[in-house]
Amino acid sequence: MKVRLGTRGSRLALVQSEEVAGALRARGAEVEVVVIRTSGDRLAQVALADFGGKALFVKEIEEALLAGQVDVGVHSLKDLPSDLPPGLALGAFPVREDPRDVLLARAGGGWEALRPGAVVGTSSPRRRAMVLARRPDLRAEPIRGNVETRLEKLRGGACDALVMAAAGLKRLGLSPPHHTPLDPAEFVPAVGQGVLAVEARQADRELLELLRAVDDTRTRLAAVAERAFLARLGAGCHTAVAGHARPEGEALVLTGVVASPDGSTVLRASASGPATTGGRLGVTVAEELLAKGAEALLDASRG
Repeated sequence: MKVRLGTRGSRLALVQSEEVAGALRARGAEVEVVVIRTSGDRLAQVALADFGGKALFVKEIEEALLAGQVDVGVHSLKDLPSDLPPGLALGAFPVREDPRDVLLARAGGGWEALRPGAVVGTSSPRRRAMVLARRPDLRAEPIRGNVETRLEKLRGGACDALVMAAAGLKRLGLSPPHHTPLDPAEFVPAVGQGVLAVEARQADRELLELLRAVDDTRTRLAAVAERAFLARLGAGCHTAVAGHARPEGEALVLTGVVASPDGSTVLRASASGPATTGGRLGVTVAEELLAKGAEALLDASRG
């Protein structure tokens, strides 16, 4: 089977796509990687929240799928909105990479070593809120660019520290000095962080059957729970929302967070249940947060 695989052109996106392409080739597919420049790439210096958020990293790839120009698209799951365009499906979730965030500082010592007023670079509302909840005396400032660009900005003194995804660093084989992994129970990751999503057309039954061979059941069950949580909240990339499901035997433990933009209020909820009913678990955790007043925080984030 010939498969045209659509991807963004950043080094990280190409590494991620090659991971999927290699798995498909191992199962006899002939894979062509097609680089698609997305709106998010063209607006690399603009705040994502001002131009539609992370969905800008997937829009053109999904349009190419629907137009028949490519057969599958590979995305970072955390970039995908909770609702897919009609006619598309998530055909595979390969094994999840490390879901944690990492604090990268110009000097060692973690949070405690950062001086009062130190600048932490992040363009994520979630990370900004959690940084300020952890250390209200810090300044969380927007920073854009790919992984290498942000690391170069840190080395150049544009900020004192960064918060980045461990998965991106690991996939690129990077181990910068003075990096501190952040406990996901406290600094809860984004929904889908560390997960790749392989998207295809619902009508391509033979291709979807092929994709089942690269799908990891534990990763899929966690992803379903996290995305159900996000969908029930009606949250997007403009909001300070976190959700992380971890396997525990035959169960999943899902932790959800909704925070105010300045981190002064952080609502948390956790629940566990059978991994096979992750969608219901996601809704349960979201509804607990809504009962605690999350809607007002979501409105403040959107505003």
